[in-house]
Amino acid sequence: MEVIAEVGFAQASLARIAKHTGISKGVISYHFAGKDELMEEVVDRTYGGIAEHVMARMEGLRTATELLRTHLLAVAEHMRGHRTQLKALGEIFYNFRTADGAPRYGIKANEDVYLALEQIYHLGQANGEFRAFDPRVMAITQSSAIDNMFSYWVVYPDHDLDAHARELADLFERACTK
Repeated sequence: MEVIAEVGFAQASLARIAKHTGISKGVISYHFAGKDELMEEVVDRTYGGIAEHVMARMEGLRTATELLRTHLLAVAEHMRGHRTQLKALGEIFYNFRTADGAPRYGIKANEDVYLALEQIYHLGQANGEFRAFDPRVMAITQSSAIDNMFSYWVVYPDHDLDAHARELADLFERACTK
């Protein structure tokens, strides 16, 4: 992740990554079939870490409003300590392509995130906390807002990430409640 964040996706060769970590390229090749598989592992581990942190914060919460706010705040809380991972993810998302040239990550890759957010919105609508709206539209909008919050913070590291997350939580809460 450090190499990708530092030199960019295109320049992050297996040889350069091996040199940075002080191991041979063969060690990497033993564990990964190639750069593509390594990049997928980086994304999977990063998203797994985020999910683990967020789920721990959401455990025991009952209302959709609490879940919504906690999701937004916990994602920012976790990533505040992982700026290098964010830079690496950005490089991977913008540059990693499939064999036919299509982006490897994108809207379709976010489906699990959208489904999880939709569950919060459905809960809020079912229990009367939230007004009527399309949960898919709101899930996509929330996910996009989080992505752009992080993109901004990567470029402007002095930006107050926690304040930004609180503003988003307030915004989405006001947008959803009756």
